[in-house]
Amino acid sequence: NAEYMGSGNGRNPKPLGANQMTKTPDFTKAFQDAMASFPVDATAFQNAFKTQAAFGEKLSKVALEAAEKSTEISSKWAKETIAKLSAAAKAKAEPTDYTKAATDFASAAAELAAENLAAFAEVAKKVQSETVELLLAAGKAASEEATAAVKKAATEATNVAKKAAAAAK
Repeated sequence: NAEYMGSGNGRNPKPLGANQMTKTPDFTKAFQDAMASFPVDATAFQNAFKTQAAFGEKLSKVALEAAEKSTEISSKWAKETIAKLSAAAKAKAEPTDYTKAATDFASAAAELAAENLAAFAEVAKKVQSETVELLLAAGKAASEEATAAVKKAATEATNVAKKAAAAAK
């Protein structure tokens, strides 16, 4: 038998040639064909990126508006406090006038604090409600995009499977 070497027992196979031993099968073409048959839709990734960027922009806008409003409140509060303090710091004719000025300043400062803290609370409430609205909208948009991407991928996968089945016949 030409397949076996001459050891006499018929069990030693003939060694492969040097060419056959070192040559590994080239799966490149098969791998490329297999990967080409899987539908990958880059637009889904691009749309997701655009959606995230738009979401980030809206969230940044909410934060910046809140920072601007908070700065306005702080500035107004400081100006009003300084104005009240300058009135309290004026020279008085009677010692009791100093006590009254200090009491008036404390009362005015407490009133200013209450007003401005209420204004800060309104800013915080607005930020909270806008953030919740944005998160809900982003969740809904992401869900819709994911559903559309899954439907498209399923349709494309079904088409590929049909083509493969038709080619196998």
